[in-house]
Amino acid sequence: MLFFTQCFGAVLDLIHLRFQHYKAKRVFSAAGQLVCVVNPTHSLKTNTGRHAVGQTSTEQGSLHSHHPLETVHDPQLIPCICPLFSCQWEGHVEVVVSHLRQTHRINILHGAEIVFLATDMHLPAPTDWIIMHSCLGHHFLLVLRKLEKYEGHPQFFATMMLIGTPTQADNFTYRLELNRNQRRLKWEATPRSVLECVDSVISDGDCLVLNTSLAQLFSDNGSLAIGIAITASKVHAAEAEM
Repeated sequence: MLFFTQCFGAVLDLIHLRFQHYKAKRVFSAAGQLVCVVNPTHSLKTNTGRHAVGQTSTEQGSLHSHHPLETVHDPQLIPCICPLFSCQWEGHVEVVVSHLRQTHRINILHGAEIVFLATDMHLPAPTDWIIMHSCLGHHFLLVLRKLEKYEGHPQFFATMMLIGTPTQADNFTYRLELNRNQRRLKWEATPRSVLECVDSVISDGDCLVLNTSLAQLFSDNGSLAIGIAITASKVHAAEAEM
């Protein structure tokens, strides 16, 4: 009986997800926008993990003091940018996308305009919704995070980051748009580079910020649809045409 109950629950979850996807497609198909249903993920980063990393670095530092001829760290290597896991991977920015896809199973959507449909907004913080967005010859990382900066007051933070350098990021503009029940809310900004930490962008508030009541105004049965558009600056577009 327990086995059949679990199977039945899994089937119901699948039906619910398919129904949400169908509703989203029905709503946005008229606009010709690609819809991506994104399920929430609880961050596995812990203070213990960060402490362990710091301790390891300290230990390595003490070893380096005894062996001054150790190999110098490549300054072009960057750490894993996935905000969900304490990952010790390092690599060049050119291989970040393949690392995120193969190791962390983060999906990629293609197209200048898409709809990001985040499900289960009611889950407790901290919770993340993440996808990669490919357009205009570059890859972007979209992060929606539910976080309690102040105890008992959860907020939603949404930001788009370019998987590239800050100089490359300055060539683009991204727009996040919420539109429901004759209400519209837009956030437009230059994306930050992934070389800047996602946590720093959110802590600085340099992103779309929603409190719980505002998020509920734009949500539908626990799901929040965010329209995403990315454009290139005129200078960058002219260079691309040349």
